[in-house]
Amino acid sequence: MVAWGASIGPPVAELITIILTTRPHPEHGYRACMGLKRLVKRYGGDRVSAACQRALQINGVSYTSVNSILKNDLDRVPVVVEVPAKVVPIQHANLRGPAYFQQALALLEA
Repeated sequence: MVAWGASIGPPVAELITIILTTRPHPEHGYRACMGLKRLVKRYGGDRVSAACQRALQINGVSYTSVNSILKNDLDRVPVVVEVPAKVVPIQHANLRGPAYFQQALALLEA
C-alpha cells in the first residue's frame, strides 16, 4: 500500500503510513487505503496527492478528510495559516498588578 501511495505522490505515501500505523486493527487501515485508491480513479493522482498534503497540514489524517477535501475542491485552495497576533500588555497608572491583590487578600484574612 505504501509503495502504491509513493507512486502517486509522497503525501499519499505519508498519509497511508499514518493510517496504517494509527488504526487499532489492520483491516480498518486497509479499507481506508482502498478508499484512497478509489479516489485516485475518480479524481486523479494529482488532486488526491494535493488533498493528502492538505489533510496532513490540517491534521485530518483519514479517508473521510481526504474525500471531503476533494468534494469541496479544497485541494485547489492553499492552506491559510493565521499567525497569532502579538499581544502587548497594557501599562498605565491604574493597573494594580498581582502584588496588590495578594496584599488585599492578606488584609482580609487578618
